[in-house]
Amino acid sequence: MQDVQQLLQQTFNLQTFRPGQQAVIDALLAGRSALAVFPTGGGKSLCYQLPALMLDGLTLVVSPLIALMKDQVDQLNRLNIPAARLDSSVDAGELQAIYQGLDDGSIKLLYVAPERLANERFLARLKRLSISMMAVDEAHCVSEWGHNFRPDYLKLAQLARELKVGRVLALTATATPQVAEQICDSFHIAGADHIQTGFFRPNLALAVRPCRTDERDQYLLDQLTSRSAEPAIVYVTLQKTAETVAAFLQAQGLKAQAYHAGLKDEPRHEVQEAFMAGETDIVVATIAFGMGIDKADIRAIYHYNLPKSLENYMQEIGRAGRDGQPSHCHLLANPDDLTVLENFTYGDTPDSESLAALIHWLLAQPAQFDLAVHELSGQFDVRPLVINTLLTYLELEGVIRATAPFYTEYKVAFQGSREEILAGFNPERAAFLERLFATGKQGRIWLTLRPIDAAQTLGDDRLRILNALNYLEQQQMIELRVAGVRQGYRMLNPPAESEPLIVRMQEQFALREQRDIQRLQQVCDWAGSADCHQQALVGYFGETLAQPCGQCSACLGEQPQLPSRRHRAPDPAVIHAMREENHQALATPRQLARFLCGITSPRASRARLARHPSFGSQMGAPFSEVLAACESP
Repeated sequence: MQDVQQLLQQTFNLQTFRPGQQAVIDALLAGRSALAVFPTGGGKSLCYQLPALMLDGLTLVVSPLIALMKDQVDQLNRLNIPAARLDSSVDAGELQAIYQGLDDGSIKLLYVAPERLANERFLARLKRLSISMMAVDEAHCVSEWGHNFRPDYLKLAQLARELKVGRVLALTATATPQVAEQICDSFHIAGADHIQTGFFRPNLALAVRPCRTDERDQYLLDQLTSRSAEPAIVYVTLQKTAETVAAFLQAQGLKAQAYHAGLKDEPRHEVQEAFMAGETDIVVATIAFGMGIDKADIRAIYHYNLPKSLENYMQEIGRAGRDGQPSHCHLLANPDDLTVLENFTYGDTPDSESLAALIHWLLAQPAQFDLAVHELSGQFDVRPLVINTLLTYLELEGVIRATAPFYTEYKVAFQGSREEILAGFNPERAAFLERLFATGKQGRIWLTLRPIDAAQTLGDDRLRILNALNYLEQQQMIELRVAGVRQGYRMLNPPAESEPLIVRMQEQFALREQRDIQRLQQVCDWAGSADCHQQALVGYFGETLAQPCGQCSACLGEQPQLPSRRHRAPDPAVIHAMREENHQALATPRQLARFLCGITSPRASRARLARHPSFGSQMGAPFSEVLAACESP
């Protein structure tokens, strides 16, 4: 086996390690789990890619960033490293080739999104493999204290134990000391194996520029035209702002394009490719852009709107100057942005009535039950993310325990005659398959099977049915499609009285709301301070910078005087008119307030109310005032 230094030089074409990399790799090769807190562009991926080639078995890389997965797998394949990814863009033929590579051990690294680990068929396949390492990218999502908590991440530690993973590497660029501690607790990482390099990026010059709303476009244009065709990203809060700012810059002759989650996959991919190739200089984007983008020569980051948190700000400016060359980061600071950002935070908090009704429904379920989140979302008018978060909180309380997710329907298309397929098996297996197929409903092409019903009819194990179908698909005897995902649960310890639990859950969501609002205020406090921006920023993440950076706008003597915050009052006439329309999806004051502040809900979306001219009409007013106006008689 090659040693670490040989692999670094001969396989990855690198001469030396970056700070922290070797310490992480040494811990992993010694069989220990580790946490790597490195800045964006600090070389986190090598920390699992290199040891993956030295360990027996598979390295499973969990990442929410499809762009990162694609870029890294393409790069590894160019280095002749056997890596693959499973995401929504992989077609049926590629999927079969990947499954074959997993089964024969020829794939060393497999990249998946966290939601893939809720896939029943995929989990059954993983349990047959030897997984030497799990790498968890964006690991701050594990922490309830983090700025981007994802409930599906909380289950990764439990899943690693169930899959008998040899060691775990958690990776993040933005972990405060509190978040890092929770990550280490979740994955049983020793303090000595928490490897953190500095957050300070000396090549980044940070500038805070107080701007009124009507000044931003001209300031942005002046900055961009003075730097002549340098790659830059302009971050905005709203999708419509991305479109209008990009159109403004295009009209001034600049090569700019908009990028946001409202665009379809193909246009987004085209914008990304044009930016990577240098055909587009400027991307005006929501935070959907930049995650996992490996472009080293981005010279400037502009925050047209305030970021949601200092964690977001650190992550976004980290995309500039990854080649080590001087780069600029400009924050166009306007406290008026807080109203929209606060409204989104308040809008994410569920109605107390809806939350209570949902908890009552859950507690009324039998000892074994299952659910579909999208069905509950429509039934109780609660966003899917909020439902998943509630279910995770109830698991942490010991009330319920998630069992295997499963699909309710499997559709089978035979690749040849059924008789020819069955003839290839011994009599006992052929008889089992014949009985299995007999439980289904045959359409013109597809045979529809319901594994739960089939298992009851056959008196057999559901897992045997799934393994049989997976084997037939792997042998290309059938084409298989799935539908109707549901999550199984077991009732563990339901409370004798539901009200105390409901109050605790409401307090959890209120606390989360309070933390998010506090993060917004921290951004304003940081931007309005006369202290060195770099010192204050890295200090937030627990690092001490001995001397001021000497190059940020504060160090250069500019004292930021932020404009006073302005917002408008809710329009009573609009609220009255909407009440008169009497939409069922806007029956409660909070539902109506969310709608008026431009925040969608499951019922409003189903009723197509986002097209209504009053949707978002009160976005410039504080949510609390809009809600109070909606509650008044």
